[in-house]
Amino acid sequence: MLKIEFLPHKILLPTGKICSAKSGETILDVALKNNILMEHACEKSCICTTCHCIIRKGFSFLSECTEKEEDALDKAWGLEENSRLACQARLTNQNIIVEIPYYSKNSSVKNSKF
Repeated sequence: MLKIEFLPHKILLPTGKICSAKSGETILDVALKNNILMEHACEKSCICTTCHCIIRKGFSFLSECTEKEEDALDKAWGLEENSRLACQARLTNQNIIVEIPYYSKNSSVKNSKF
């Protein structure tokens, strides 16, 4: 069983969390099934960037980033070299560490409906 470590986030996850996952699952699906309420305004259709996350460890072990995801990521707030959309990044065979940014393109998490 794979593990995703979600780093602490002062609103969504103050103490962080380690979650079990299966190969092929997206980061967002793992987060949601573990009650981590990541924003995902476009319902996982790869257009809004509200599920933008930063992979702090294991970036190369995720599925390849598609051209559609790369185009969407160009619009993400706080984009970093290891940024991915949680709705698109699928786990392969290694554990990863994920940071959920405090702000998204649409708003700060504190103003989110989640």
